[in-house]
Amino acid sequence: MRFVDMHCHLGLMRDGLACAREAKARGIGILDASVTPAGYSASREAYAACPNVRVAAGLHPWWLSDGTCGDADVDALVELVSDTPCVGEVGLDFSTKHLPSKDAQVRAFTRVARACAEHPLDGRLLTIHAVRSADTVLDILEETGLVRESVCIFHWFSGTSDELARARRAGCWFSINAHMLATRKGREYARIVPEDRLLLETDAPPSNAAFGCAELERELADTSERLAAIRHADARELACRIAERSAALLDL
Repeated sequence: MRFVDMHCHLGLMRDGLACAREAKARGIGILDASVTPAGYSASREAYAACPNVRVAAGLHPWWLSDGTCGDADVDALVELVSDTPCVGEVGLDFSTKHLPSKDAQVRAFTRVARACAEHPLDGRLLTIHAVRSADTVLDILEETGLVRESVCIFHWFSGTSDELARARRAGCWFSINAHMLATRKGREYARIVPEDRLLLETDAPPSNAAFGCAELERELADTSERLAAIRHADARELACRIAERSAALLDL
């Protein structure tokens, strides 16, 4: 594998299957983060013949916040994760727009985390959304024991420096994208995260924009090069190490 995108949304692309197939030809692995349980089921079927793709079962907090999903979807995800090695996108978003649904989000994420903890799987990973909520996310991961039993990946980490230090101490992983490197804080976080916990992602596709494999590859390459420059590392060697680490996590 040349690159592995550890957080994107094939199901939200105009032609995710074409992207996945072209990515295979280009040596790119993909973790497809679903945003609803129904989306997970559809993607699992759609990409079953793509050996470079792993599909994660998720329920995005935004979909809970806007009422698209509710208790039945939480029930469905809890059932799915009992035998699912990849989970996400899940997590919490306490930004102003989504804060009114805070209690529902916490209940849902806690149930999902407990279900994962009660049905442990070797190599299980979670790709986690945490906006203004990293401490609460960590509370839940630690209370359920999930942070010790699974690979817990903060996607596009944007918390405080204290929250980052806590997540590092807990052994969490961090997937870095172009948006993160666009801010001074994000660049500093990318510099100090231990290399053995570094991953790459795109969080593609951007809203209302055409995005295919060419754009995905270019963004991964650009992010990888910028990350190497920030860390004063050899770009090719760093990219190779991150790709190997990511492929091992996904069993690609």
